[in-house]
Amino acid sequence: MASEGTPGKGMKLATYRRRFAVDGVACEVTCESRMSGLHSELFVDGTRVAEDHTPAAGAEAIRNHRLAATLPDGTPIEVELGYVNWVTVGIAVRREGVLVHESHPGRRIAYPKRAAKMALAQGGAADGVDLEQMKRNRVPIAVDIALGLLFYIVAKATDLSTAAIVGAVAGLALVAAQRFVKVDLIGGLALFGVVMLLISAALAIVFQDDMAVKMRSTILGLISAALFLGDGLLGGNRLGKGLARYLPYSDIDPGRLAVGMGLLGLVMAGLNTLVAFYASTDIWLFYSTFVDFALIMVMILFVFRYARGRPILGAARASA
Repeated sequence: MASEGTPGKGMKLATYRRRFAVDGVACEVTCESRMSGLHSELFVDGTRVAEDHTPAAGAEAIRNHRLAATLPDGTPIEVELGYVNWVTVGIAVRREGVLVHESHPGRRIAYPKRAAKMALAQGGAADGVDLEQMKRNRVPIAVDIALGLLFYIVAKATDLSTAAIVGAVAGLALVAAQRFVKVDLIGGLALFGVVMLLISAALAIVFQDDMAVKMRSTILGLISAALFLGDGLLGGNRLGKGLARYLPYSDIDPGRLAVGMGLLGLVMAGLNTLVAFYASTDIWLFYSTFVDFALIMVMILFVFRYARGRPILGAARASA
């Protein structure tokens, strides 16, 4: 089913290109995975002839794309496009109903079952999900990632103390710039990243020691855990409500969110301490820049389900 117009695309996550030929005619399918969903286009001999779009969540999100066209000689073709696993899309091309090309021979083109459950569970505003909120926060998220990469690059080129000070200067520059621009630069996670860099710089200046910089995540994790847990016990009226403003859910319980974030802070503080004491500086640097971010992104899904009153075990099965 072709789309009736392309909606706002949102931040691009990945682009896929699948080329094929039918009766000597060159064809290509391009597919973009974005925050707003999946958008595909079919080109025949360099001319765009069909497109399709599915949203990021809901029943419509899990169907395969259908791109129909006619070759120059009048022969009809149809391209079926969809995921063949969690990260890759494939196509199957049929000419007059007969299969003539597969990008992934023998692979079933269908949304992975567990991914489909997640998409259906997050079926839009009716289920308490507001995807527009995620789009509004794409700049602060990008800023937070950029700050982490800056710390990593400077640390590899110099040392941890220098990286901490450079990162803190960059963070303060962002705070100053926020006063003169309308775009939200340091909301949510980005402000958290700035605070991390400031703590790292303070530790580097006071102690002049790499281990002090390594312990920044442990210290901040314990501080944030104490603050979030305290706020959660009081109903989440401050930190819980403040963080909920940046999330794409309308059914979040601020108190449960604060408690969940407090427990997450304790877990991450413990993991950082283990890596800081028992691994090399290079391994810790890689962990703190890339691995702990990935772990947080996974575990925070469980926190969100808990805050929304959803079964935690269901989340584990859906995301396996």
